[in-house]
Amino acid sequence: MIIGICGGTASGKTTFTKKLLQQVDPNYIIHMEHDVYYKNKADLPKFILETRNFDHPESLDNKLFVEHLSTLLDNKPIDQPIYDFTCDNRKAETKHLLAKPIILVEGVLIFSIKELRDMFNIKVFIDTADDLRLSRRIIRDMSERGREPNHIINQYLQTVKPMHEQFVQPSRHYADLIISGNTENYVVRSFSNEN
Repeated sequence: MIIGICGGTASGKTTFTKKLLQQVDPNYIIHMEHDVYYKNKADLPKFILETRNFDHPESLDNKLFVEHLSTLLDNKPIDQPIYDFTCDNRKAETKHLLAKPIILVEGVLIFSIKELRDMFNIKVFIDTADDLRLSRRIIRDMSERGREPNHIINQYLQTVKPMHEQFVQPSRHYADLIISGNTENYVVRSFSNEN
């Protein structure tokens, strides 16, 4: 079984995922983060390099991600990339992951990519107000990625927000479950069986 957790930047996906992982025996679940599959700078399309638009689906190695999910579904291990957000490149080392019965996939763009979306048995979207997501992103990027507030805000306005409006927000209609991420007491807002 594959469960997809999607939502905009800093919507609360990781917090929700961590709470979910605490409720399941770790022998039965594996956590996969889509954003560790960012391409190396040398492999990025020119338009992404020029605009530094890491919120476009083509900034990620979706082919490898689908391949790794398929490998895990076949009950075989993978060597997952490790991405360094401080220098926007993958590290030389990888992380060896063993297959488990449940795969929990987390990512901003996972519902906007059909090949990925079609792999999920359950799709959950964390829906969070834009201003709250921006404030969370500023705090996270300053503390975890060593970025300056002006850089974070400019990137948000130039690429993150437009890509959210183009790819992420429209993908919420694919969700089976929509949850409010406006607080850490996650509240279910709607349920749909439509794909």
